This record gives sequence, structure tokens and C-alpha cells, in this order.
Amino acid sequence: MGKVVGSRTWYIPDAYYPVESSGKYPSHEAICVLNPGPRDAVLEITLYFEDREKMGGFRAVCKAERANHVRLDMIKNDRGEGVPRGVPYAIMVRSDVEVIIQYSRMDTSQAEMALMTTMAYPVTK
Repeated sequence: MGKVVGSRTWYIPDAYYPVESSGKYPSHEAICVLNPGPRDAVLEITLYFEDREKMGGFRAVCKAERANHVRLDMIKNDRGEGVPRGVPYAIMVRSDVEVIIQYSRMDTSQAEMALMTTMAYPVTK
């Protein structure tokens, strides 16, 4: 048996889904998940805001020994709501198995598109 790698809870404090896009690439964000373990990971995603109640009910799966890029412009929660655009927010990802999380934002609101990426903050016990 190998050493368990990753965490079950991750935080991304700076998320933002731009309203505008230009050119052929849409602005979007992704929660990039690596699941090096032998079991599929079930992810629960919660969004936190400055001026409104949190949004939960977002779910995704990352297969065992695979990577998954969860596009936040395409995901809906259990009430059919998508991620709001033009509003700063933070993200909490909880998994039922240990995973590694990275966050990426593609901002094409101007012709000079920008890609930002950062490792999420893991909670360890």
C-alpha cells in the first residue's frame, strides 16, 4: 500500500467568472482535480460570497487514477443554478477520498487573454 496523497477539503479564496468574453475562447474557470487513488472521488462544491448566502449543491466526480477539469461555466447545482458571473466568490471543495486541487481562470474579457492558475489550500487533519 502506498502513502495517501492529497486532502479531502480544499479552499480557493479568489474566484471570479468574468461576464465578458472576446475572440473564440470563452472566459471560464476550472477546478482541476487529480485523483491518484484507487477509488472514484465524489466532490461537493460550495461557493461563498461577500454579499449573499453561500451556494451549495454542486457535484462532480473524478474517476480513480484520473484527472478531471470541472468547468465552472458548465456546472449546475441540484437546483439548476449556475455559477454567477461578474461576482467575486470563494470555493470550498470536499471529497470523499483524498485528491489534489488546482484552480485556473481563463479571462478573455479583453483581446489580450490571461490565464491564471494556483494551487488550492488543503485542509489536513
